[in-house]
Amino acid sequence: MPVRTHLLVVANQTVDSPDLIAALEQRAEQGPIHVTLLLPVLWSEREAARERVDAACSDLRDRGIEAESVLGDADPIVAVQETWHPGRFDEIVVSTFTTGASRWMQIDLPHRIAKLTDCTVRHVESHPAAVPPTPEPPPQPRGLLESAVGLLRTATRGKAA
Repeated sequence: MPVRTHLLVVANQTVDSPDLIAALEQRAEQGPIHVTLLLPVLWSEREAARERVDAACSDLRDRGIEAESVLGDADPIVAVQETWHPGRFDEIVVSTFTTGASRWMQIDLPHRIAKLTDCTVRHVESHPAAVPPTPEPPPQPRGLLESAVGLLRTATRGKAA
């Protein structure tokens, strides 16, 4: 029986991103894995985060990857400190948005977690979902009185000169 590798995956907004799911599927091709999704999240955002992480775990299970989840402290370093156990996890994956869009990359989170845990840390970059541009509302038709006043202003400007 092959040895199962236990991964701690630190993600928040990217927990359900196609890039992270693809990276985990790729890792699973090397051998069986068990994933623990750790979401550092504010208390006020826990309900929405729980829904997202449950959906992500379900998606991973549908793909044949064992998965569980943990909601942690809003500070990702504190969340990792509280969850990390060297006998439990073999690798860590940190999922962020691309470097320019990621606050976690601004604080060099993958490197800091590697120093904290002395464990192999992989970084997965996810691209933010493209937000379709909001169409501008059509111009509101002006009322008859407003149109007439505009015409009068235009007509009187030319005569005053």
